[in-house]
Amino acid sequence: MKILLSIFVLFTLTLLSAQSLDLEKSSLKWTGKKITGEHSGTINIEEADFNYEDGQLVSGSMVLDMNSIKCTDLEGGRAENLVGHLKSEDFFDVNGFPEAALIFTSVQQIEGDSYLLKGDITIKGTTEPIEFYANLKEKEALATIKIDRSKFDVRYGSASFFDNIGDKAIDDIFEIKARLVYQ
Repeated sequence: MKILLSIFVLFTLTLLSAQSLDLEKSSLKWTGKKITGEHSGTINIEEADFNYEDGQLVSGSMVLDMNSIKCTDLEGGRAENLVGHLKSEDFFDVNGFPEAALIFTSVQQIEGDSYLLKGDITIKGTTEPIEFYANLKEKEALATIKIDRSKFDVRYGSASFFDNIGDKAIDDIFEIKARLVYQ
């Protein structure tokens, strides 16, 4: 998934401008909710590239490895079944779309360490605009990104596409908590 989770949080300010992203220590944690509960897991950042002017982040991009989706709230066969379903055509169709991407086109300092990031996110070959807030610290960047899966043709269990699914409905909005660590 060249986006998704591109998820996502690539922001660095003057203190971070000479540093590079540590892919091993950085993390993207997802949460998907349904009426009867929720599931959570991780996805890996495949690559990231940031562009700076005068020590300030002005644009950038991230590529996510959709094959790396993991479930962390279940174990064994239950986790494997959920991950298999998330990778299937019902959800992210990882065989057809192995990457998701996030491209930052605007970075605006709001106040102190708080920034507004705008850009485009691509999931399952569909690109949509996105914006979210990020907090920059000395060696890390933190953000929570909310993504509406229905905009990317991820229909399974969505009340936006199917009537009368009752307590089987899965929320259209999923969340990614991004922690980017710089070296």
